[in-house]
Amino acid sequence: MGLINGRHSGTSRRTEKGGEDQIHGHRVEFEDIDEDDLTVSGPKRAAAGLKAVAVSFERGLHQGGMSRTARSFLRVNQPDGVDCPGCAWPESTTGHRKKLEFCENGAKALAEENTQRVVTPEWWAEHSIAELEQKTEYWLGQSGRITHPMIIREGETHYRPIGWGEAFRTIAEHVQATTPERCVFYTSGRTANETAFMYQLLARSLGTNNLPDCSNMCHESSGTAMSPTIGIGKGTVTLEDLEQAELIFVVGQNPGTNHPRMLGSLADCRKNGGKVVAVNPLPEAGLLTFKDPQTPQGLVGGGDRISDEYLQIKVGGDQALFQALGHLLIQAEEEQPGTVLDPSFIESSTSGFEEYREARAELDWEVTERATGLSREEVEHIAGLMARSKATIFCWALGITQQPHSVDTIREIVNLLLLQGNFGKPGAGACPVRGHSNVQGDRTFGIWEKPREEFLAALDAEFGITSPREHGCDSTDAMTAMAAGRADVFVSLGGNLAMANSDTALMAQALRRTGLTVHISTKPNRSHVVHGRTSIILPTLGRSDRDDKHPGGAQILSVENSMSVVSSTQGRLEPVSDHLLAEPVIIARMAEAILGRDHQVDWRAMAEDYDVIRDHASRVVPGTEDFNRRVRQKYGFVLPNPPRDHRSFATADGRAAFSVRDLEYLEPPEGYLVLQTMRSHDQYNTTFYGLDDRYRGISGGRRVILIHPEDLAESGFADRDLVDVVSMFRGEERRAPRFRLVAYPTVRGCVAAYYPEANALVHRDLVARESNTPGFKAMMVRFEPHEDGPDSREDGVAVDSSVVMA
Repeated sequence: MGLINGRHSGTSRRTEKGGEDQIHGHRVEFEDIDEDDLTVSGPKRAAAGLKAVAVSFERGLHQGGMSRTARSFLRVNQPDGVDCPGCAWPESTTGHRKKLEFCENGAKALAEENTQRVVTPEWWAEHSIAELEQKTEYWLGQSGRITHPMIIREGETHYRPIGWGEAFRTIAEHVQATTPERCVFYTSGRTANETAFMYQLLARSLGTNNLPDCSNMCHESSGTAMSPTIGIGKGTVTLEDLEQAELIFVVGQNPGTNHPRMLGSLADCRKNGGKVVAVNPLPEAGLLTFKDPQTPQGLVGGGDRISDEYLQIKVGGDQALFQALGHLLIQAEEEQPGTVLDPSFIESSTSGFEEYREARAELDWEVTERATGLSREEVEHIAGLMARSKATIFCWALGITQQPHSVDTIREIVNLLLLQGNFGKPGAGACPVRGHSNVQGDRTFGIWEKPREEFLAALDAEFGITSPREHGCDSTDAMTAMAAGRADVFVSLGGNLAMANSDTALMAQALRRTGLTVHISTKPNRSHVVHGRTSIILPTLGRSDRDDKHPGGAQILSVENSMSVVSSTQGRLEPVSDHLLAEPVIIARMAEAILGRDHQVDWRAMAEDYDVIRDHASRVVPGTEDFNRRVRQKYGFVLPNPPRDHRSFATADGRAAFSVRDLEYLEPPEGYLVLQTMRSHDQYNTTFYGLDDRYRGISGGRRVILIHPEDLAESGFADRDLVDVVSMFRGEERRAPRFRLVAYPTVRGCVAAYYPEANALVHRDLVARESNTPGFKAMMVRFEPHEDGPDSREDGVAVDSSVVMA
């Protein structure tokens, strides 16, 4: 049976747009995206429920079969089980965990990893690079798990098998033929702590801090804003704090799709008497109603209301809202001293309050309303909720972090929390919600292009190396360097940078200009297709795969969730191929090939026994002392967090800092609208599970623009018209063809499209100041009628390469 557009199909024929994979030697068909199959039914008002259960098990059974699905689902996010490879939302460390501790998209992530579809050497022999360039990301990912190491050299048309030993020797030859600063080591958030620690050790042993990662493209703005103001770049709340909060803001975030288990915490907050305020340009089902599929009310009843208030704010208008709230809170405190702010906390633990109070003394309401799209009455009502709350949490995600003024906006969130002393007390704090399973752990264990001296000094002392002190390149800088021919080797530990980064055409050019690209991967993706002059694919175990080819038997790894809990993860499923290696083993063998077996670091010892890695890390990474014992505790252990634990702040003066920044918001020029990118419900980052964004009522296609009906009428187009999207930045225009306009109840002046199809419209220099995060939520776009022609392909890099000077 095949899977066609998320539905079962009884046919086994092969069509022109279809693909085939193998399960136990049998050919199975699946179809590629056909944008003409698009159907629109309108947005839903509730998330999860019985439908989520049905979809979860359907996808699991279809990819991995009954046995693998049952075994993986029952163990996911359980003690001694496997950590979900999806989002980084935590599980309880104090109370009872549910029998099924996962969400629909977690189930889809497991199904993708547990698939028995395989991409063999024969598959690569059948599909040339020229053919694969014509395929969509969906088709590539649905083809299955890669079974053998593969290589393609300059001038060749197909990948071919290569032995592991030859692969590592080839990598070593390229690295040794260049200099450390011309090597780039990228990683994604799916990497475990132990692998991340080894990976950064390899890069620094070689002599480079070129360690870009997916954090650069998502929450880098959060850490950049929080570290100098509260002394830590991580969230300061626990899971229990959300249940105890009197008021929770959910800003620029869609938990119904991206972190569905968060909805249970929000529902519990409301049941305990708290209130939830959603701030988002789009009406998202998960922020309206949650049907918990593990309760009778969720399965057959109306579900739980999530948001008490829903502010449909303009994209980029959040800083204006937060400045207005600060103005109103200070004003309320002046009217009723001692009832709104926390003066003792401000006096004892903060700096810069007087400057902040002076900056917020006056407010231009006309500008505030224009920037936010909200009325004064709406903002004043929300300020009243804040004034009465004694325990407030701000949660936010990429809707806040991917704009030019993102860092300033997050500093305003910190200001509001400081005003009322919302650190170090129950039910209060900052909660940047990380998107990928271990993206926070990767940073904790050293994946960062701007490492602190304390970390490098400890690393050098532990291993007897001399780490470089010069900062390396982040993901945006890496793209620029590679495109300019200033990089010779690019190694990718997971991830798909060709589609994840901004400026798609430049990113493709960057990869193609690199002498060697190395991809440690589980499934085919676009980065394998727009490859370097030589490209090697090293297939690795997934998180749910059994890792037992070691002298001491099966190994465990560890991850860190959004709330700084480090816990173990161990796969138990039979790998789809005997030719896969675990990530730590791949890193160790690569390091030995590059640096030599007589290098002072004993790479082989770490590859054979992951306890050795953790012993090393425990003497380098603060808070991980006695790592091996503590990670084997039932729920792992929590890393130290001074603002949360002691109401202390590791800043230069030991105080949390108020910030004063000028107001900034996104105001498009005449004839343009502000475009934000977003995920589909059937998607996780650049991985497409299917083609059904059912909460938004979009199915079958992905090249859509959601636009308010009045903006649609003013643009001169009609619902479902086919257009080319043109973005403008600093006099340059970029064009992405053949998108379909869909009338949708988003906020006026703002439109939305799926990531990564719209990434081509993001100029490489459109980034957040200070953090350098791409401006995926800040594009100025207009539309032109689409005309079919030779350059109108709908997917792949070629369609996204048009750049003209305005």
